[in-house]
Amino acid sequence: MLHVKPDLLRERFDMQRRAFASEPFPSLAVRKDRLKRLQALTENHEQAICEAIDADFGSRSAHETRFAELFVVRAGINHALSHVGSWMRARSVGTSLPFLPGKNRLLPQPLGVVGVVSPWNYPFQLAVAPATAALAAGNRVLMKPSELTPRFSALLADLVAEHFAPEEVDVITGDAETGKAFVSLPFDHLIFTGSTAVGRHVALAAAANLTPVTLELGGKSPAILDPSCDMDAAVRSIVFGKLLNAGQTCIAPDYVMVPQGQASALTKRFAEIVRKLYPSLQANDDYSSIVSDRHYQRLKSLIEEAAAGGAVVTEINPANETLPAEGRKFAPTLVEKAPEDSRLMREEIFGPVLPILEYASLDDAIAHVNRHDRPLALYWFGTDSAARERVLHETVAGGVTINDCLLHIAQERQPFGGVGASGTGAYHGEWGFRTFSKEKPIFLQSRFNGGALLHPPYGAMFERVLKMLRLVT
Repeated sequence: MLHVKPDLLRERFDMQRRAFASEPFPSLAVRKDRLKRLQALTENHEQAICEAIDADFGSRSAHETRFAELFVVRAGINHALSHVGSWMRARSVGTSLPFLPGKNRLLPQPLGVVGVVSPWNYPFQLAVAPATAALAAGNRVLMKPSELTPRFSALLADLVAEHFAPEEVDVITGDAETGKAFVSLPFDHLIFTGSTAVGRHVALAAAANLTPVTLELGGKSPAILDPSCDMDAAVRSIVFGKLLNAGQTCIAPDYVMVPQGQASALTKRFAEIVRKLYPSLQANDDYSSIVSDRHYQRLKSLIEEAAAGGAVVTEINPANETLPAEGRKFAPTLVEKAPEDSRLMREEIFGPVLPILEYASLDDAIAHVNRHDRPLALYWFGTDSAARERVLHETVAGGVTINDCLLHIAQERQPFGGVGASGTGAYHGEWGFRTFSKEKPIFLQSRFNGGALLHPPYGAMFERVLKMLRLVT
């Protein structure tokens, strides 16, 4: 994918900035029109979107694209269409007693031009969902999709050009150098979804312009099985959450923790469920490929290093197929007793490889989570409410699903975002609208007020009024 010249990139950014200056507070009708065009883009091109993503991956389940990308985006757009009218209205807030009868209100104001840098793993959802929130908030949007999914990125550019004027929404395609130039533009807000390592560089580039950033990163998201859990139900959920998109999901369970002595039972049950869901792998359209040779080889090296350190590796290949490297189908793999200092236990895995850890007590499980960077997601399985509340209160994570996997990301009435190394800021639903708005505080002074009593020249009256104000605040 070619490098876009900086002057052309700046020209397209400046076009949007000028357009925003001419319409700094789009009406409800304008915002809904833009959202409906985004909805039409989603509804009318489902097959083309699925085919482009499948081609980029080598094999990507169309069913998973329809569910995890198109369905999620549709739900977000519909939610925004239903609520944007109330979100954008100014709202009254209370006024402190000394300043009555003055009035306070908050006016959500569009920021301007929002930059969206989206990754390869869910290329449609993670480009269009932030754009939904930014358009609802009244902004212009400039997108930079991943160079690792070139067919989809080219398709997205074409579809956006078909449904929007470039001064409303535009797509910049290009390589990593283009990405660096993109995040160096003086956006009014920048949202990046991707790895923690790249997120650090994005934050530094944005800081040069004092551009506020939302970083949606990743990390090692734990799944904790409590002794009170239904093992079969828990493992079914973990198999789904781990193998969706072949594990290339930022909130996939990265490792699972089970009570002492339960690792072998989990391994056996996991393998049984995989055989039912994926009776074969190589020609199975339901089981996705790893996106690139580099990512495929990285997964192999993670397992090889762990095995060399004494880990017990169980590969699940239900039909005992030969899986050629060029097809990039990576068999589900469970790893027990991986050394804690191995890359497998330090890096986000981003593939169908699941380490299993045993814990002696709930204290041990909580301590393990807290010794590491704060994860983007945490999963807990069980019926013991006291144990559940301890985990919820004594660990910090971007989001939590109880007795299932992944589903907190699809809740439009709750924010989605990381914490610490797994990200900063949040979006989805009203939280996305707020992220891409400035809630402008406004104080309306009453004609009848005592403000002049605090003006110079200062003297006895000033002291009496100040003393009174102290008593009532």
